[in-house]
Amino acid sequence: MTDKEHTLLLASIAQDFYLSKLPISDIMKKYDLSRYLITKYLDEALARGIVDINIHTDYARNAKLEKQLSQALNIKHLYILREPVSPSKRQGVLTSFAAHQVQAAIAQSHVVGLSWGETVFAVLDAFSRQEADDLTFTQYLGENMKYRSSSGSMRMVQKAASSYDAGYTTIPGPLYIVNDQVRQVLIQEPSMTEAFENAAQMDMLLSGLGTIESINAIPAWRSAKKAIFPGVDLDQVAGMAFGRPYDINGNFLIDQANDKTFSLPLEQILQVPRRFAVVQASAALGALRALRWGFFTDMIFTETIAMKVQKLL
Repeated sequence: MTDKEHTLLLASIAQDFYLSKLPISDIMKKYDLSRYLITKYLDEALARGIVDINIHTDYARNAKLEKQLSQALNIKHLYILREPVSPSKRQGVLTSFAAHQVQAAIAQSHVVGLSWGETVFAVLDAFSRQEADDLTFTQYLGENMKYRSSSGSMRMVQKAASSYDAGYTTIPGPLYIVNDQVRQVLIQEPSMTEAFENAAQMDMLLSGLGTIESINAIPAWRSAKKAIFPGVDLDQVAGMAFGRPYDINGNFLIDQANDKTFSLPLEQILQVPRRFAVVQASAALGALRALRWGFFTDMIFTETIAMKVQKLL
């Protein structure tokens, strides 16, 4: 079969499927092809631009920029939103879109881990009511101690679970425990073990990306930074992920021996199959490093942040 004939075949199959609405079983008979080949040819028609699908929703995405950054940074699930003209609507569009994508992933999950922060709280606040038969939300790291905020970590799992009538487990301890013996013993406490056991089984997690300023914003951490991050040059911190600082080269600046984070071990967190991050403007540089070094499998941000990331490549 020549390339011209193959292209014509792809177009014919796509027309039958998308325009004529023929079932795949009928298309299989018509062309005497297997289901695998029909699906493969439909994907090929889309990839080659023979098929152009326009989806009309309240969310406008920059598909071209998504493709460019996905290829440059080797991430499969990248969502870049065009920003509405009205500045007052920008945050709402980001969080409602993120909620939609996250809930679609939750539908395929059993144990979902949540961190803390204003961004994560806003996404959870945009959740729609859904049903789930086998679903648990869990903390996988301690609390951020920001109790005067609506986004205290204890509220995260409770808030998410209420949208599903699902169960949840908490880690009633601080994000950082400087005393190594206390931290190690506390993990074994009965009030902690269920959450840590659930966290070890996470098939998805949702997190924000932070900066070192997120540490400075909490008095307990600001005054103890040297003890929390021993030996770390804080001027080298490009961003914060999972409570740990990392540099511009994507290296976490805390090794396992000096990690004071009261959390599931970092190596286990990075093995969770779906790791969502929703990024605010202040974390643009951190987003680039987190993308480049594979901290997350899914990332959602606006066109403005994407353009900043693109300039930093």
